[in-house]
Amino acid sequence: MTDDYVAFVDSKRCAHSDAGFEPGELPDFLYPFEKFATDWALRKGRAALFEDCGLGKTVQQLVWADKVREHTERPVLILAPLAVSAQTQREGEKKFGIPVNVVRSQADVVDGINITNYEMLHHFDSHAFGGLVLDESSILKSYSSKYRQEITDFSASIHYRLACTATPAPNDLIEIVNHADFLGVLSGKEVKALFFRQDGNSTSSWKLKGHAERDFWRWLSSWALAIRTPADIGFEDERFNLPKLNIIPHVVGGHVEDGYLFPVEAADLQDRIRARRESVGERVKKCAELVNSTPGPWVVWCALNAESDALRKAIDGAVEVKGSDKPETKAERMIGFSDGEHRVIVTKPSIAGFGMNWQHCHNVAFVGLSDSWEQWYQAIRRCWRFGQTKDVTAHLIVADTEGAVVANIERKERQAAEMMEKLVEHMGQQYERVGYEEQDTPTAMPSWLKAEAV
Repeated sequence: MTDDYVAFVDSKRCAHSDAGFEPGELPDFLYPFEKFATDWALRKGRAALFEDCGLGKTVQQLVWADKVREHTERPVLILAPLAVSAQTQREGEKKFGIPVNVVRSQADVVDGINITNYEMLHHFDSHAFGGLVLDESSILKSYSSKYRQEITDFSASIHYRLACTATPAPNDLIEIVNHADFLGVLSGKEVKALFFRQDGNSTSSWKLKGHAERDFWRWLSSWALAIRTPADIGFEDERFNLPKLNIIPHVVGGHVEDGYLFPVEAADLQDRIRARRESVGERVKKCAELVNSTPGPWVVWCALNAESDALRKAIDGAVEVKGSDKPETKAERMIGFSDGEHRVIVTKPSIAGFGMNWQHCHNVAFVGLSDSWEQWYQAIRRCWRFGQTKDVTAHLIVADTEGAVVANIERKERQAAEMMEKLVEHMGQQYERVGYEEQDTPTAMPSWLKAEAV
């Protein structure tokens, strides 16, 4: 095999080229695995960190942003979910001594690290920033394609980009395309053409091509790092063991249709919505009994406005965060719950399910379920995360007609676990610590790259 032919084959490999810089010394308050991940992301320049809840994504993105600010001598902008901005500012300054400026428009921007809510993006000029961070980047799936494109377009003029999320994705095409687009790795059309095929006659369902699987994981590992625990990339994880999660189901009686002796399980989406509306009273009553009789903080998750209003009235001292509240009110109440000002918070996963750190709470109630596994995962992880010191108890209160919803979530839970296992197997284990000691700055190199360089 000639050198020219080897060079030709190598040129056809799809990998994301490094676009970063030598970061130098990183702060000692970072755990060794956090130094590794932050160093790797800085050298990449445009990267994604898929790390489980409680693994320090906040401090890693703050150190990344500070290094980019220092390197470019320009401000850095972090986009975050509502209320996470204030939480990040407090953690940055109190825990790590990194100043973070909460901003609402370009006029508020300072020469440092600036953070704002995703919804405020249109108030900023992308050309003013040296770096951009997406905190809880999986939230992009919750937005319309027009809004996601706005974020991608905004980032186009910013060289250094970082995406951080705890969701054990990318386990679907949408997640991969969103992140690859944002980072400028490949467009959605290119990702599909290279690695996927249509699943049957559907234009919205795609499967990984069998012959492209190895190349897909190689490509993904060139710009994303997935970590469930520090052990996934070769570090000690004794400080990162999750407490037990206890899921306790409570099934209340559903509506009995005319002509039937017993409730009939809801078969389709419309039936499920009707079943949920018809059982609001019984589910709220059961939840209120549990929360009012159990001391300590509680997070009560719901999905319908009728549920939220009824829960606030039925639970002693509960504070409600609803969609129609002003952004300032939502943030104030969520931070108030974090600070212990409110014992019980009632809200929806779509409002407060992303980014909040509520390890002080170990009792959770779901007053019904939607079919969204991601909302379930994000909501439960507000409390069940690394740093939680107690076993977490999640009460799942559903009508006996909602069995199909519960089964659907359980199926998606198994699929997500399998996909994350595969993701870490192909990606996380490819990254080896090259001559790394705890006191040194780590250097990241995929094992497959090392092997081919020999």
